[in-house]
Amino acid sequence: MELPLNKHPGVIVISVIIAGLLVWGFWPQPVLVEAVSVSRAPMTVTIEEEGRTRVIERYVIAAPVDGVACRIQMNVGDSIEKGQTILSITPLESRVLDPRSRAEAQARVAAAKSALESARDQAESVEAAAVFYTSEVKRMQPLFKKGVISKGAFDKAEMDVLAANARLRASRHAVEVASYELQAAQTALKYSAGTTQANAQIRVPVISPISGKILKIQRKCEGPVSTGETLLEVGDTSILEVEVDVLSADAVKVKPGMKVLFERWGGEKQLEGIVRLIEPVGFTKVSALGVEEQRVLIIVDFTSPHELWQRLGDGYRVEARFVLWHQENVLQVPASSLFRYEEGYALFVVENNRAVRRVVKVGQRNGLIAQILEGLKENEIVINHPSDEVEHGKKVMMM
Repeated sequence: MELPLNKHPGVIVISVIIAGLLVWGFWPQPVLVEAVSVSRAPMTVTIEEEGRTRVIERYVIAAPVDGVACRIQMNVGDSIEKGQTILSITPLESRVLDPRSRAEAQARVAAAKSALESARDQAESVEAAAVFYTSEVKRMQPLFKKGVISKGAFDKAEMDVLAANARLRASRHAVEVASYELQAAQTALKYSAGTTQANAQIRVPVISPISGKILKIQRKCEGPVSTGETLLEVGDTSILEVEVDVLSADAVKVKPGMKVLFERWGGEKQLEGIVRLIEPVGFTKVSALGVEEQRVLIIVDFTSPHELWQRLGDGYRVEARFVLWHQENVLQVPASSLFRYEEGYALFVVENNRAVRRVVKVGQRNGLIAQILEGLKENEIVINHPSDEVEHGKKVMMM
C-alpha cells in the first residue's frame, strides 16, 4: 500500500530542489565579454622597418700604382683633412738577376755599344758625302750660269745634295736610337735588386679627397699592392642618411617627402626624417623564416637638428616608421573587435546587456586600431575579441 506524499515532506523538498537545479542548469547564462567604448582620438597609419645609417660622402681609396704600401699609422675613426697624405707607396724593386740573366744583360750592353759605334761611323760617312755634294753644287753653279754645263746636270747635282742631307738626318736619328738602346741595356743591368746603389726611391703619396674620418682599413701592415687594390675607406660622418629596406608592396605606398620617425636608436628623443628617394630596383632577401621576399631600399634624410644625432655613425641600426596617414579626431575601435561579415566588416554592440551585430564601414587601419566611417557613434560599447559563444541577441555580461 503506497503512502501519501504529505506524510513525507522530505521527498517533496528534495524533488523541488532537483527541479530547480535542472532549470538553473539549463537556463541560458550570459556570456562574459570584454567591452570597450567607442572613442575619438588621433590615429596614425605607419610602416615600421629596420634601417641603418650610412655616410653619404664615402670614398674608397685604391692604390694608384703597383708597389709596396707602407704601414698605415692611423686607425679607424681618426680624423683626416682634405689633401692630407694618409700613406705612401714605394715602386717595386727590380728582380734579382741570376748568372745567366746577368751575362745576357752584359752581352746586350756590349751589343748596344757596338751598334752605337756603327751608327756613329755611318753618320760620319753620310756627313762626308753630304759635304762633298754641297761643294759640287757650289762649284757647278758659276759654270751653269755661263752655260758650260747643262741644266739637267745642275739639277741632278742639287738633287744629290738634298738626298745626302736626308740621309744625314736619318743617320743622326739612328745614332740617337742606338744611344737610347745602350742606356736601356745599362739600366737593366744597373738597377737589378741587390746591385743598385741608388738613393731612396721616389714614394707615391696617397692623399685623402675629403675632410672626415677613416671608416675602414683593408690592410694596416706594410706589403705589396697592385693598381686598383682597395686600401681604405674614408667619409664625412657629419653627413648621414638612412637606408631602409621595405617590402615592395609597402614601398609603393611611400612617396618622396613623406615624414619618417626614428625610434629605439639609442637616444632619449625621437628623431625625424623625410623620404628623399625610393630606389626603382628591388632585390630578393630571405627572411628569418626562410621565405624569399622582394624588398626595396628607401633613402631617408634627417630633419632633426644635428646635435641630436651627432653620435650616430656609419652602419648604426635604427627603427624607422613611415607615416602614411595621420588625423587628429578619428572615431575608432580596436581592430580585434571587427570580423568579416558578408562582403564587409561587422562587430557586436552591447545594447540592454545583449550582443547586437552591427555592420560598419571601416576606413584606415594600423593593425591595432581601425577607423569607423559609418555604423557607430561615440561612447557606444562594443565587444573586443568576441568568442564563438557570442551571437546576435545573446545575453552578455561585461568584465
